[in-house]
Amino acid sequence: MSSLSTSEPRPLSEQLGRAWNAFWFVPTNARGLAVIRIATAALGLLLWASYANDLQQWFGPEGVVSPSVIDSWRSSYGISLFDSATTAASLWALYAVGFVAFAALLVGIGTPFAAIAAAVLWVSLLHRGPMLVQPADDLLVILLWCLVIGRSGDAISLDARLRAIRKLPEAGPSVRNRLALSLLGVHASGIAVAAVLSQLKGDVWWDGTAAWWLVSGRDQAAGTLMAALAESDYLTNFVTHAITLFEIVFAAGVWVAGLRGFVVTMGLFGWPLIGLLSGDLLWGCGMATLGLAWAPPAWFAGRPALFAGR
Repeated sequence: MSSLSTSEPRPLSEQLGRAWNAFWFVPTNARGLAVIRIATAALGLLLWASYANDLQQWFGPEGVVSPSVIDSWRSSYGISLFDSATTAASLWALYAVGFVAFAALLVGIGTPFAAIAAAVLWVSLLHRGPMLVQPADDLLVILLWCLVIGRSGDAISLDARLRAIRKLPEAGPSVRNRLALSLLGVHASGIAVAAVLSQLKGDVWWDGTAAWWLVSGRDQAAGTLMAALAESDYLTNFVTHAITLFEIVFAAGVWVAGLRGFVVTMGLFGWPLIGLLSGDLLWGCGMATLGLAWAPPAWFAGRPALFAGR
């Protein structure tokens, strides 16, 4: 009787509970999150630098985005450290601190503080000019706050190297890493679902002409692609429907353990291509970075010699 009882299937509630805990709370090493940290910091540096040329024109003492303009755009709970930068010197100083924060996050030095500083300063910059926010900017917010939750500095970082030099114990798996990766993964799938639902409401996605509209009206760099799409209905239809199919496969496929490696690999190429086609390559790179949260642990089993912890 005892052997029979042990072979009985577990109740559905218990199975769901185990799956829930495994998804959110099983301690995980930091290597995968560290790769996401590096990609996020690189993306952050590019987006942060994109504000440099027009920083004073937008946010300076005589800038276009005056306090009265901000009040009409920003929600009541929106605050910004840049509100206190009322002179050109203080604005550039605060802007320079942001560069330092993202650079520190990139190499993984003082990582917990760098992640918080980068997240706070990035959100502050977006709240200073909410009308300027682009989709890639919002993706960076998600990535940064999830890095605040996790312990991405425990691997592939100067923090890990210094820990080894001081002969301290190597940081082990952490629930915080699992929680951060799960949040990133849910966002990646959710954004793909939202993209599909939005497309299904548009006639151009059903009739297959959306790909042409994505590149039309853009700069001359898109002229060749636009001409190729204009000359071939088959190519236009194929690209349009391939985008939607890719997003459906990504949104659903990441939840199937056996498909994750293929789907994440597909996302590393597919999302940047969609971003390039739509004129927002950095958004595509941000989506590819989000997708890395679903990558199989075996992807990150190697140990780069330069930043190895021990």
